[in-house]
Amino acid sequence: GPVRAASQALSAALVRRGGLVGGRWVETAAAFPVQDPASGEELGRVSDCGVAEARAAVRAAHEAGAAWGRLPAKERSARLRRWYELMMENKEELARIITAENGKPLKEAQGEIVYSASFLEWFAEEARRVYGDVIPASAKDRRVLVLKQPVGVAAVITPWNFPSAMITRKVGAALAAGCTVVVKPAEDTPLSALALGELANQAGIPAGVYNVVPCSRQQTAAVGEILCTDPLVSKISFTGSTATGKILLKHAAGTVKRVSMELGGHAPFIVFDSANVDRAVAGALASKYRNSGQTCVCTNRFLVQKGIHDEFVEKFAKAIEKELRVGNGFDAKTTQGPLINEKAVEKVEKHIKDAVAQGASIVTGGKRHSLGNNFFEPTLLSNVTTKMLCTQEETFGPLAPVIRFETEAEAVAIANAANVGLAGYFYSQDPAQIWRVAEQLEVGMVGVNEGIISSVECPFGGVKESGLGREGSKYGIDEYLEIKYVCFGGL
Repeated sequence: GPVRAASQALSAALVRRGGLVGGRWVETAAAFPVQDPASGEELGRVSDCGVAEARAAVRAAHEAGAAWGRLPAKERSARLRRWYELMMENKEELARIITAENGKPLKEAQGEIVYSASFLEWFAEEARRVYGDVIPASAKDRRVLVLKQPVGVAAVITPWNFPSAMITRKVGAALAAGCTVVVKPAEDTPLSALALGELANQAGIPAGVYNVVPCSRQQTAAVGEILCTDPLVSKISFTGSTATGKILLKHAAGTVKRVSMELGGHAPFIVFDSANVDRAVAGALASKYRNSGQTCVCTNRFLVQKGIHDEFVEKFAKAIEKELRVGNGFDAKTTQGPLINEKAVEKVEKHIKDAVAQGASIVTGGKRHSLGNNFFEPTLLSNVTTKMLCTQEETFGPLAPVIRFETEAEAVAIANAANVGLAGYFYSQDPAQIWRVAEQLEVGMVGVNEGIISSVECPFGGVKESGLGREGSKYGIDEYLEIKYVCFGGL
């Protein structure tokens, strides 16, 4: 049957319209619309927080910080654990909110909620493992201690492509360490951040520990600047574009804030002659077309060795045509939802037009989908060169360009020519080659014979202009801790 309007599919219990400041829901005079990218339908209007609300949220976080940081780690752990449980109990409703505001297929949205919740579970467990040190002193009458303490208020600025998981990955670590947070969600997807706030309140996360200031695109620069310059903020964690990351770094320099950044990627996916081609095709499909190509670790360029190039392209095209179905995310058969907005669609079109003008061939797809709005056909290009736009910058859409290469050294050189390095993937059955290439790829994360590599236990982050710091894993909590050395003398 026809899919219900996205707005009717949402549970009233978790849909919030106001900002969350100091445990209270704040309505502002102005509100901005949140749209379903599949239909363009307005899902509702959300409070447009500005400079005043951002400052109030920072103050609330600062005031709540002392008590939260002093709570025994076991207490913080229990509250985070409860928050995790509530997310799992409300998995369906939370997933529907993601599909409504982001467009991704409901099955992917459910996967994101499980992934998102797992960060709260993981950091609930890590909260109790923030260990200090006792260092042997060089003088008899001294003892040397090392304590780890929360950095303070963390400003968390998140993107629209994973509207729930990008929040918990940061907030879970921050709260486990004893920090408090102010979250500024992307203007396209604020409802997920606010739903998490509703559950945080239910979980007994104290007022002011988790604050949310949603705002429109017009207010974003001003709110971002407040969060990066307010002296009460000690730490900034941002996921988004490299260009925005650089602006935030400049702002943060004024008060020398701790910064972690997860910025743009340009992931290479190399298929060597020794690869199992069918596995490589399955990995390519998963890595490229998940979330319609809108993930920071999505493959952006395929490099395929000449011996298996034709077989790979042919099988990849068949898999795209057979396995992928474009449609509304609430339709169970859909694997490819809409792109987030018109601007995203235009970028994909621009990349294809540029590539074709320079001699690339469209193997499958290549244009807007007949469903209209923000839907685009999953596209595969061959005869691609490194001079084309799609191999020089991140597309963030369902476009797979394939470059043919001759030697391993050539593939590694092409892969490493980018000024960013988040994820990289390659398929090979040659153990010596696997060691060489894994060590040589200039990226923070490598998938060997594997197209999907994110999980809570693993350190997520990049090198070069893809960012600073790591999220998730046992390393993720370090970003929110200061090390204090205590010299105990006169003993």
